[in-house]
Amino acid sequence: MSKRKILIADDEFYIRELVKDALSSNYIILEASDGEEAIDAARKEKPSLILMDIMLPKLDGIGACYILKSEVATKRIPIIMVSVRTDKLDQEYCKSMGSDGYLTKPFSFEALLETVKRFI
Repeated sequence: MSKRKILIADDEFYIRELVKDALSSNYIILEASDGEEAIDAARKEKPSLILMDIMLPKLDGIGACYILKSEVATKRIPIIMVSVRTDKLDQEYCKSMGSDGYLTKPFSFEALLETVKRFI
């Protein structure tokens, strides 16, 4: 059985590297540094999960999430929004735009693995 793909959409290289280091032994890791790259990668690669930062250049993560959830080819891909924002209103807004979950930065290795396992 081939490894499942996870798309990490974050403009911070350090965050992408941390997540890649944590998950690359079990998953194929795809990367995007802005919202437009995330949409392109999701359309092309059809990952099993997307971890998307809210604050992305060119197109923010919420906008990218909304677009992906509006398209037939990508709407079933679980999208977990990742942010330093802890406000419940932010989480509810992300959910209303189609996100499937929310992970607050900084997150532990265990929280990351638990979230990934829950949605894959």
